[in-house]
Amino acid sequence: MLEYHPLSEEDRRQFYDEGYLIVRNALDGETVSRLIEAGDRLMASDETRDRQINDEIYDSFRNVVTHEDAFIPLITHSTILPLVMQLFGSNLNLSTSHLIYSKTERPGTSPDKRAPGWHRDNGRTTLDLGHKQYPRMGLKCAYYLSDQSRPKSGVTMFLPGSNNLKERIVIPEGQPDPVGAIEPSLNPGDCVLFEYRTWHAGAPNFSPATRKAVMIGYCYQWLRPMDYLVQPPDFVEKLDDYQRFLVGERMEETETFKPSGYHNPLNAWCEQHDIETDRHGH
Repeated sequence: MLEYHPLSEEDRRQFYDEGYLIVRNALDGETVSRLIEAGDRLMASDETRDRQINDEIYDSFRNVVTHEDAFIPLITHSTILPLVMQLFGSNLNLSTSHLIYSKTERPGTSPDKRAPGWHRDNGRTTLDLGHKQYPRMGLKCAYYLSDQSRPKSGVTMFLPGSNNLKERIVIPEGQPDPVGAIEPSLNPGDCVLFEYRTWHAGAPNFSPATRKAVMIGYCYQWLRPMDYLVQPPDFVEKLDDYQRFLVGERMEETETFKPSGYHNPLNAWCEQHDIETDRHGH
């Protein structure tokens, strides 16, 4: 059940101006443990579908909601999705569900390592439109399952305000990061909402533990998701109406023209709580 938590003006300004917002304790301890158990089981498997491995330090699964049922509730997280709708409206699509494990770096690894390096998400947009023309189209909700409260433990770094830049960031010669970059301190269960346009990078993990996180991304319905084109029918059967809509399933068949093109079950919830369904402006 979606819960209505009004987004404060301070948090709204933080997201629009800085490009990110930290939500503390989005997941309780029991949920974190359940997701870690599911993630560990998947990482220990021989499954190769949707898997991305980089040099045995980085292991991940795209479209993870189809691999482990424990991740399905994150599609419609009762606290986070309502915040997303208050920022982006209700015309949403699940763009990605990405489980990422970053293991301890090998001895001798430079503290300046950034993997991945500084980038914006949905990189195809900058290739097609350029940085100057890049509009606000989506965001990711990064749920951290492990302790990222100490520096250089593999957390995602951000450049505040870079979501509003109209050009590539500048990294000073000999430096690993742009001026003003931050490395947030996060605890298990914390969630970071960040815009596609916000420049970010992966800090090295010099902690003794594997960094564990799952990224749930949302974009507008007129964008194509990153992880999939059509979800498997046996997966869709497990979903509620909100989740079915968010993975691209149409909720009704009609031959009558509709300006929106489809029925959106999230609209009724937004109207109930006086939330704008269209967020074309701040």
